[in-house]
Amino acid sequence: MSLTSFSFPTRVLFGPGALRELPGHLKKLGVRRPLVVTDPGLVGTDAFLALAAVLGAPACNRDWFLFGQVHPNPIEDDVRLAAALMREQDCDGVIAFGGGSPLDAGKAARLLAQRPNFPLARFYDEAADWTGLAPLIAIPTTAGTGSEVGRSSVITLDATKRKAVIFHPELLAKLVILDPELTTGLPPKLTAATGADALTHCIESFTCPVFHPMCDGIALEGIRLIVEALPRAFRNGADLDARGKMLVAAAMGAVAFQKDLGVVHSLAHPLSTICGLHHGLANALCLVAAMKFCAARRPGLYRRVGVACGLDVLNVPDAEADQRTIEFLAAFLASLGLNQRLREHGVREEHLDALVAQAWDDPCHRTNAVPVTAADLRQLYLEVL
Repeated sequence: MSLTSFSFPTRVLFGPGALRELPGHLKKLGVRRPLVVTDPGLVGTDAFLALAAVLGAPACNRDWFLFGQVHPNPIEDDVRLAAALMREQDCDGVIAFGGGSPLDAGKAARLLAQRPNFPLARFYDEAADWTGLAPLIAIPTTAGTGSEVGRSSVITLDATKRKAVIFHPELLAKLVILDPELTTGLPPKLTAATGADALTHCIESFTCPVFHPMCDGIALEGIRLIVEALPRAFRNGADLDARGKMLVAAAMGAVAFQKDLGVVHSLAHPLSTICGLHHGLANALCLVAAMKFCAARRPGLYRRVGVACGLDVLNVPDAEADQRTIEFLAAFLASLGLNQRLREHGVREEHLDALVAQAWDDPCHRTNAVPVTAADLRQLYLEVL
């Protein structure tokens, strides 16, 4: 057995009204001039107004500053412009506020704020100096990516026009605030898509063959929470219990995928960069086909996933356990309106060559439950097209 390491260091403050504790934690971290990193769709929402009220509106006063230009799938300029604003205003910390895109951009901006000439393509360079980054407080307003507890950032680079996974423990937040009150305004479609992202994280991390039993247990409990809470949050956005459980489950999915992920994410990443699909939606549309593919090559793979979903599959043959689990999850996604085809979201057959090329270069499929070829990736796209 090869050496591995287990680490779950992020401090998390959870519960309705947790946002109101933010000023005290900024003081403890020595942050006096934070930069809030978010996206334009959030500015003006009730969630953002709640943040502004806690910090002391308006933005860009003497105490805090706003970068609200992050794209739905963050690009290199989002990171560079946020970092430039940090330097210009002498900001000493970052509050990343929103979905996975602002959280990822806020994480990475701290490195370029400190080292403005650092080439983003070298984020894979283990010899690079990551020390001394400004403190990060991550506050998600969606329950999906779990980026708030992750040590990675996914950014589309200018040079390649592809998503790059930037990874280093120094990217971790000093504090995560999970306040379900901030997610009650999330529309049903986004609630479903982000929830499906969290579900995919849990399933793919559990079935990833890397040895990490701690992550396996977290992933399975995350699945159980999502199956119970996501339909309630989808039907009634004001259900704080469901919203809270989804926030926790999303964070659990991200903790679990330090094991790594699988083929669904390799399929989904190019769908965002090439065709503009929301990442959670792309995962949802590819998940069932990918599970069928994996189960056919490794029978029994999804038995414990089925148990986590509440199914009675402990004492049935492997193939039946997989079939029942996959059928349950297909119906579950359909109940959330996530049973469309890719073509309904603008994906065309002429996109296939570019999609397959990027999916093949994406590292996630290398830790899939079963081996994947480029031809397999093409066939999987065709099955959901």
